[in-house]
Amino acid sequence: MGPARSWKLWQKSLVMSLMLGSVGATTTAPARALVPYVYTPSTQELEGAGIGIGRTAAQLLRLGQPEEASRLAALAVRLQPNDERLWSVLAEAQLRSDQLNDAAGSLAKAKSLNPGKAGLWFAEASLALRDNRPDDAVPLLDEGLRLDPKNAGAYFDLGNARVMQDDLRQALRAFEKATSIKPSFWEALNNQALVLFEMGNTSEAIKRWRSVLKIKSNAEPMLALAAALNKQKPGDTESIELARKALAEDPNYVLPGHQENQLWGLKLRQATETLLSEGALKSAVERAEANADPKTAE
Repeated sequence: MGPARSWKLWQKSLVMSLMLGSVGATTTAPARALVPYVYTPSTQELEGAGIGIGRTAAQLLRLGQPEEASRLAALAVRLQPNDERLWSVLAEAQLRSDQLNDAAGSLAKAKSLNPGKAGLWFAEASLALRDNRPDDAVPLLDEGLRLDPKNAGAYFDLGNARVMQDDLRQALRAFEKATSIKPSFWEALNNQALVLFEMGNTSEAIKRWRSVLKIKSNAEPMLALAAALNKQKPGDTESIELARKALAEDPNYVLPGHQENQLWGLKLRQATETLLSEGALKSAVERAEANADPKTAE
């Protein structure tokens, strides 16, 4: 956003009006009345103020204060209602503070002002996915990608939407497109493996999870790889060690509900259940169950 113009004082001065009484035989003090002069900002100054307030709201978002950002952004759009950037900031603040209906309204307003901005379509699709509406998200993502065909994050979201629709082949295609644009996009590579495992291609899923772990050491691909290895060779030493490390790093993955929320398919959840029933993992599983947050499985 551009720099904000500085505010002038709303009240610059007071104009004194002196009202003289009539001159008579009796001496009286002159009556005085204070008539305030209030400075009214111009339209240009109000617009500048809106941008400045919107910029502050965006900074609050970066600082992790969405509620405060939402209040400031709401003021910004009142001052400058025709700037889709301010509506976008307001929508993001509302989204992060769980004001989902308000966020949808703000995004719709932003899109009406600038329908050619791909990011607004992507944002509305993300909102639909968060609300478990993949059928609504897919056409929004398709339109956004028509405007911005090199957006790896949008292809990742499209892949997730396809997984939610149980369209695994289309999901794999979208995740692979994401990594073709951004090879270091380990989350998309991880999700390729999730899909391949559900499609029955365990060996290729294992290969891609190993590639993920070369990019990023993370509990999710670690435990998924352990489950896949254990499926091929029950009680495999590597799978036990990977599972133990994964549960220590993120105990929430011990919960089937959390796995499902991360779009793990039925086959992988069953393979993980088999792995975690191994006697060698008993103490690691118990610690993870004690430290896991049940809210992540809701």
